[in-house]
This record gives sequence, C-alpha cells and structure tokens, in this order.
Amino acid sequence: MTVSSSAPKTASQSTDIVYPTGDGSPVAETFDHLYALLITLEVLKQYLRGQQATVLGNQFLYYAQGYPRARTAPDVMVIFGVEPGGRDSFKIWEEGTVPSVIFEITSPSTRIKDETFKKDLYLQLGVQEYWQFDPKGEWIPEKLRGYRLHDFTTFAGQEESVYEPITDGQCQPLQLRLVAEGKLIAFYRLDTGEKLLLPEEMADALRQETLSRQEAEAIAQAERQRAEELEAQLERYRERFGELPED
Repeated sequence: MTVSSSAPKTASQSTDIVYPTGDGSPVAETFDHLYALLITLEVLKQYLRGQQATVLGNQFLYYAQGYPRARTAPDVMVIFGVEPGGRDSFKIWEEGTVPSVIFEITSPSTRIKDETFKKDLYLQLGVQEYWQFDPKGEWIPEKLRGYRLHDFTTFAGQEESVYEPITDGQCQPLQLRLVAEGKLIAFYRLDTGEKLLLPEEMADALRQETLSRQEAEAIAQAERQRAEELEAQLERYRERFGELPED
C-alpha cells in the first residue's frame, strides 16, 4: 500500500517545507477524555518498555511527504519496529512504518470524524487495529469498540482491505484484552490474564513492595542481632566453663 502520494522533492524543496508540531487546539474535550487519553498512553508505555516500539499521544501523524496539511493527530498510537522514545511528530516516510494500533477517545462532537475520515484514513494507511473509546458512553453504549484490518481478494483478483468489528475484545498486535471499566480502558495480558496496573496502582504497589522489603530487612537484621548475641553468650560461657560437652 502507498502511504505517500507526493512526487519526489529536491533537497532544497524538502528542507523548505515546515511540518508543525501543534495547532493550538485543546488536547481533549473534557477532563474525562483527557484522563482516559493520558492513562491509556502511560499504561501502554509501561507495558512496552524495553521493546522496539513507541507510544505517542495527541501528536501529528504525517502521511504524505511534501504536504504538511496531510496529517491527523490520533489520541494514542502504538508503533512497532521503531526506536523507543518520544517525538514531536511522526512522519511515516521517515520512520518507514505506520502505527499498528490507534485509539481515539471519542465523543459526540468528534463522532462523525472518527467514524468517517479517520476510520477511512487508518484503513488506507494499513493500521492493523482501530479502537474507539467513549468514556461517558454518550454515543457508544458499550463505551469501547474496535476494528481489525482484514485483507481479501475480490472476484476480479484484486487485493482489498476492510475493517471488521472486533468481537472478542482482543488487541492482537498488543496481545492484550481490552475492557471498558468505568471511564477508563482496562488492559489484561492474554498470556497470563494479569491486569496492567494504572500509574497510581503501580505507585501503590511499589510503595507496598518497598514497605515489605523494609520489614523483611528489619526482621533479618533482628535475627542477625539475636544470632550475634547468642554467639557472644556462648563465647562467654566457653571462656568461663570451657567447651560445651558433646552429646
């Protein structure tokens, strides 16, 4: 699939083109939408740490070299096979790949764009899965819905792609099961069933782990002290009475 429709540019033309990193628009419509975006971003960043992948949030995705207006800003996008870390924007022709999974934190005001332009664009780009999350349940009663790319051959022998609804809640590229829980997306590992912790849950777990380690260290230190005291008592006994009799 062609992801850039531009004609080749000369070096001078390419360097003259400016690709903005922002447009001054709000990151999200409401606090609930912003919170869902940020939590999804952070949970997936933690999950993919150490892998050859990156997770970006509300940053421009440029898909046609030489055309700065050919862009969109997915709420959260996951890209595999690239260097980890942040970017001011993501240019498909520079990175050599497209996002594997895109999440849109949707609302009634963005519904039409999310269901038409963005869905069609992500399909054309070859994004494997496209998820929509409506944290308030304003237009998606189940709050969360996903689409998976399906390639097929027509009767004329042509290759075509469509988005088919995801019915099992599984995100195949991420190997996670997705569930709407309250106003957030909950992520569960397919291999273990373990839920990925939210940032505050991770912080609580870390604090508990630290406390448990400190308690274990205190217990170990007390046991060492008792052993040392016993050894000292035995040494004093030997000095006074000689070696202990053997059984």
